[in-house]
Amino acid sequence: MKITILGAAGGEVTGSAYLVQTQSASVLVDCGLFQGGQRADELNRPPLPPDGQLDAVLITHGHLDHTGRLPLLAKAGYTGPVFATPATIEMSALILRDSAHIQSADIERVNRKRERAGEPPLEPLYTSAHAEAIIQQFKPVPYQQAVSVAPGLQAIWTEAGHMLGSASIQLLVDDGGKTKRVVFSGDLGPRNAPILKDYEPFRQADLVFLESTYGDRDHQPFGETVEEFFSIVQTAVGARGKILVPTFAVGRAQLLMTLLSQMFRRQLVPPFPIFLDSPMAIAATEIYRHHHELFDEEMLRYVAQKPVRADLQTLKLCATAEDSKKINDQPGPCLVMAGAGMCNAGRILHHLKANLWKPETHVVIVGYQSDDSLGRRLVNGEKLVSIFGEKIAVKAQVHTLGGFSAHAGQTDLLAWFNVIAPSQPRVALTHGENPQREILAKLIEQRYNLKPQLPELHEVIEL
Repeated sequence: MKITILGAAGGEVTGSAYLVQTQSASVLVDCGLFQGGQRADELNRPPLPPDGQLDAVLITHGHLDHTGRLPLLAKAGYTGPVFATPATIEMSALILRDSAHIQSADIERVNRKRERAGEPPLEPLYTSAHAEAIIQQFKPVPYQQAVSVAPGLQAIWTEAGHMLGSASIQLLVDDGGKTKRVVFSGDLGPRNAPILKDYEPFRQADLVFLESTYGDRDHQPFGETVEEFFSIVQTAVGARGKILVPTFAVGRAQLLMTLLSQMFRRQLVPPFPIFLDSPMAIAATEIYRHHHELFDEEMLRYVAQKPVRADLQTLKLCATAEDSKKINDQPGPCLVMAGAGMCNAGRILHHLKANLWKPETHVVIVGYQSDDSLGRRLVNGEKLVSIFGEKIAVKAQVHTLGGFSAHAGQTDLLAWFNVIAPSQPRVALTHGENPQREILAKLIEQRYNLKPQLPELHEVIEL
């Protein structure tokens, strides 16, 4: 058996994809899009074996860096199954449709410029038709049950605690009458975070692919982050200011609505207008409502007392651009959650342009900001930024909350690995920048006397 690493390797954290080839089958575990960086365009190719023969695709969760190249498979003619948990199928469909729309809109803008320059038009990476085709190929799988996915291959999905429907996958390979176990952690979530259940580690493996996004550090404790968020909201409401939260549509938006529900239920602040200004976040929230079976016990007790939406009587869902524009006429206090989470596109840019120059505005950064994003410039304290070509003074108060990450920190990564370590597996660290995975590799070697591999892109690991 050989496994070719076709993404999220060599210090890259996006594009997750593993091609597993045995004597009897070829399967792909994840099929993510490369995002950002100058090489993304050339790397975003369908991750197929040289002979083009692929028996199945297995998905850990719905985020674009794990699913975003799936439509390229349909474009290349793949018609086989794509296995994932039911919630992952729903989230993936939402995310892939949005991605296809963005691909087409971006290429339209590029082609208008090319037409004026007398240059031939370009094609989008993929279209909505390709996304719809691959969505039809999804097959639901249960948690904790072995599923036959290809000749000689079974797979088990178990809770990863990262996003709704997320999973780690154990591949059971029939190798000449012996069973070899290969585990793919997928993205792991932090323990004791609200809403979702904690991850459930596997206990046995011959080879483990472990994510290392935060292999070098832990996040601020979640409880401290919540108290900080509550304090910011109370201060801003008292001063009748606007609170702008650049929000990732899946996961972060639902967490923030739960926290605002708690504030109103506990009467920590009088109800004030809240705007969820993201069609994608609105749709994702509806998917959450259909999957209470994935909630942890604390969240189940909370919604049994009263639904979150019942606390949020002042919440307005802004589906259209017209709804979004009306928020500009809303005086403070109010809170606006809008995409994109890194302030690199989307409706949040319009709200920042209209409000960053006002001292009473609060901007709350609740997620990772890439190096080249407007969000990173705000976090770095820049006093003048450009939005839509216009210079905007930054007089708003910018708050960075580090404890809302959906990724496990170093301690939680090691706690997950601690369960599987007694089986003495080979270890490969992926999905992390090199400094992060090097630090995690040293800790694993010190604690378990196992020397992890740090594979490069396109490297082949044989078992």
